[in-house]
Amino acid sequence: MRVQLTDRFCQHAKSTEGPQTDYFDATVSGLALRVTSRGTKAWTLLYGSPRHRVTLGRYPALSLAAARTRAIEVKDGRASGTVAALAETYLRSINGLRSVREIERRLRRDVLPIIGHIPLGELHRRDVTRVIDAKLVDAPITARRVFEDVRAMVRWAVARGDLDHNPLDGLRGPAVSKPRTRVLSDDEIRAIWHGIIEVRPDVARVVRFCLATGQRIGEVTGLRPAELDLRRKVWTIPAERSKNGHAHTVPLSGMALRLIPDGGFGVSKNFVSDIVWRHQQVTRSISTNHSQATERWTAHDLRRTALTKMAELGVAPIVIGHVANHRTTTKAGITLGIYIQHEYEQEKRAALDLWANRLQGIISGGADVVSIGAKR
Repeated sequence: MRVQLTDRFCQHAKSTEGPQTDYFDATVSGLALRVTSRGTKAWTLLYGSPRHRVTLGRYPALSLAAARTRAIEVKDGRASGTVAALAETYLRSINGLRSVREIERRLRRDVLPIIGHIPLGELHRRDVTRVIDAKLVDAPITARRVFEDVRAMVRWAVARGDLDHNPLDGLRGPAVSKPRTRVLSDDEIRAIWHGIIEVRPDVARVVRFCLATGQRIGEVTGLRPAELDLRRKVWTIPAERSKNGHAHTVPLSGMALRLIPDGGFGVSKNFVSDIVWRHQQVTRSISTNHSQATERWTAHDLRRTALTKMAELGVAPIVIGHVANHRTTTKAGITLGIYIQHEYEQEKRAALDLWANRLQGIISGGADVVSIGAKR
């Protein structure tokens, strides 16, 4: 919503569209006052190409006039005193790294929305701790990588003189945890499938779609109608939304197609904000409203379960890698990376249809599905 922001408007602004509302300033393009349903107000800036969002500060601690000034400085590259500005410079300096896209994605998604507005000279260990704590429970591996990203960025800033000392000295990052290996049993899948609908129907659709397709929660919640080709029964995740920065096509089974609501899963006009909010909403629901499954399960377990079940049905690892968009598998080595350019679209569709049939059997009480290569 675009309005002519004034001090009076900012003081009385309330959320009118779900959990949060963005009031975009008519004076400074991209600047918005984000108001949550709980009354929290923060300044955000949407800018650049591709577009990305940074948090400038909280209102009223950061006034309207100061927010406009800071927004202009960030857009012009002159906001040299904030963590967000440091991140922009740092990312340009590591542009040659193969992992730069992943580092950039973590900084923009997990770090800058929380501490991007903090002046560099005021950065403290507790600020980074807040960033880590936000990911630690549900994504411990990501939390560790985020810590390493911030630590590397701050060390780089010290080395080039942006900081006189390292404010993170003495800060211990999260322990290097082992990747989760939790796979849901058939009974758990059935209980979750039928039980989650009683908690939140919109969350249930996301959970079920993740199980049916084996795709990531964040990519599912950000699904937009424009990404769907219903005639070909294909969902294309654009590069800017995929975890590895490469576009990914997902053949849709009949089950998956029936799970997609009109307009997609999102409720926010801004798909980046929608991904963040919906991911948090789904995670909270999963963490606090388990169905009758006895052991704790997380959002990412849905994806691992789907891929593991495909393997049990005889789907080849290279095909599962393509279903999952794991380029460490699909483009490993010279042969796969350079010489074989086959995209395995038919094989992906066969695998997802096979899994959808098995999943239907599981939720219905155990149909007999023949795996690839098996004989009756």
